Amino acid sequence: MPRKPRRLPTMQLSVALVALLGALLACSRAITPDDAAAWQVPGSSVGAATLQPTFTPFPWLPPTRVPGAPIFTPTPDRPHDLPSLRTDEEQYVVQPGDTLGTIAQGYGVSLEQLVSANNLINPNLLEIGQVLLIPAPEPDYVGSDFKIIPDSELVYGPGSALMDISGFIQSQGGYLASYAEELDGQEISGVEIVRRVALEFSVNPRLLLAVLEYQSGWVTTPTPDEATKEYPIGMIDSRRRGLYRQLAFAADNLNLGYYGWRVNAVSSWTLFDGSVVPVSATINAGTAGVQQFFARLYGREGWDRAVGQDGLFAAYQRLFGYPFDFAIEPLIPPGLQQPTMQLPIEPGREWAFTGGPHGGWGDGSAWAALDFAPPGDQLGCVASEDWVVAVADGLIVRSGGGAVVQDLDNDGYEQTGWAVLYMHIESRDRIPVGTHLKAGQRIGHPSCEGGVSSGTHVHVARKYNGEWIPADQTLPFIMDGWVSRGAGKQYDGFLEKDGRSIEAWEGRGDNLIIR
Repeated sequence: MPRKPRRLPTMQLSVALVALLGALLACSRAITPDDAAAWQVPGSSVGAATLQPTFTPFPWLPPTRVPGAPIFTPTPDRPHDLPSLRTDEEQYVVQPGDTLGTIAQGYGVSLEQLVSANNLINPNLLEIGQVLLIPAPEPDYVGSDFKIIPDSELVYGPGSALMDISGFIQSQGGYLASYAEELDGQEISGVEIVRRVALEFSVNPRLLLAVLEYQSGWVTTPTPDEATKEYPIGMIDSRRRGLYRQLAFAADNLNLGYYGWRVNAVSSWTLFDGSVVPVSATINAGTAGVQQFFARLYGREGWDRAVGQDGLFAAYQRLFGYPFDFAIEPLIPPGLQQPTMQLPIEPGREWAFTGGPHGGWGDGSAWAALDFAPPGDQLGCVASEDWVVAVADGLIVRSGGGAVVQDLDNDGYEQTGWAVLYMHIESRDRIPVGTHLKAGQRIGHPSCEGGVSSGTHVHVARKYNGEWIPADQTLPFIMDGWVSRGAGKQYDGFLEKDGRSIEAWEGRGDNLIIR
C-alpha cells in the first residue's frame, strides 16, 4: 500500500512554527539534464514550446514613487490578533531523535529554562520516554515593530513575475554572477539556483537576493569572505552546504513566519541563543517572515540589527529601492472564490486519500496540499499505470523535477492568478510545457519523483498570485464537491461531501475515493 511518511510527529502549527526543520525540503531535488527546461522563464524557449505572455506589461505594476513624495506603507497598522503566550507548565515525553535544544525551540523556551526546570546535570543526555517539565515561556523583551517589506515582496507574485533575474545578477558583478555548483551530477549556475528556489517555494527573488547580500555580500562583491563560500546564508550545517540548500533553508523559514502570521499561529520567536521574543502585533506578514528567518540565525543583538532599519531593509533598498514602492496589496482579494475543480483522478479508479492539509512546498509554506495514492497493494515507490489528471482547464507552464504547474488563467505565468502544483509526477509520459489541458486530461503518472516520499502518490496544491492557499482555512480545497477540512495537525484532515466524511491516513481502507 502506497504511503507517504509523516514529516514530524503530529504537532500543532503553533509549535511547528518554531521547531527546527527536520528535513531540508518536502518536495524538491536537484536539476537533472532532462529537467533543465522546466526552470526557464516564460517567454524563453522551453523544449519544443515557446510561451508568449498574453499581456504586457502587468497593469498592476506600481509606478516609481516621485522623489520626496510621502512614503506609502500599505500594510495594516491595526493590531493583529496574536495567540496568547502559554502560561501553564506542560510535560513532554522524549521521543527518538530529540535533543534538548529542539524541544526548547519547539515550546518557545530557552535552553537554560529547560535545564533549570528539570534539574538536568548533563543536558546532552536524554532517554527515550523521559518526562520533561516544560515551563511557561519567559519573554526577554518586546520584538521590533519596524516594517521591513510589504507582503507582496515576500511572495513570488505579480510584482516580480517579470523580473530579469539573470540580467540583474550579472549587472551587479558579484560572486553570484559566476557561481555554479553541482547538484545530482549536473552543474547549475547561481542564476538558475535563485530562479529555482524562488519558483519552488514561491518566494520573491528580490527578497532572496537581498537576504544573500545581507548575509554574505555575494550579489555585489566579487570576492566575498572565504568563510561564506560553503554557507552563504549563514546556516552552518553540513547537510546544507552550497547555495541551493542555503537558499532553500532561507525560503522555507521566510515562508514559515509569513504563513504562520497569516493564520494567527505565532506569538513569539525563539532566537538562536534561546531568547524568547514576543511578536509585535503591528507588523505585517512579510515582516513576520523576515523576523522568523533571522531568529534561526542570530541571538538578540544580531536579530535586532537584522530586522531593524539598518539590516535587511537597508540591503534591500541598496539593491532595488524602497520596498514598499513594489507593494501590490492585497494579494488575495476579498471574496476570492476557487474556480471549479475536480479530483486529480480518472473516473472509475479508486484512489486513497493519504494526506490531509500539509505544506505546499517545504515545511514552511501554508498547509496548501492534499495527497492521493493510486490503486494497488504494492508498498513503496512502485511504478503506476494510473494517471494523474488536470483538476481544471489551464496551461502547463512548468514540467520537470517531478513537478508540473498548471496556470489556470492562461497568461503563461504561475505568479499571477490561480495556479495548481502537481508533485511527484513521473518523467515517463509527463505532460510538456506549453500544453493546454482541459479538466480531466492526463498530466502523468504518480510516483516518488521530485522529493522525499516513501510511496507512490500525487501531491496537489493551489496558489493565487503566488501565495500558497491553505486547504484548512477559509478557502477550502473543493474537488468534485469534496470539501477539505483540517484536523489541526499536519497531514491529518478530512474530505467531506453530502454528509460523508473521509479521513486521510497512510494506507488503504476507509480513505478510498472515486470519481
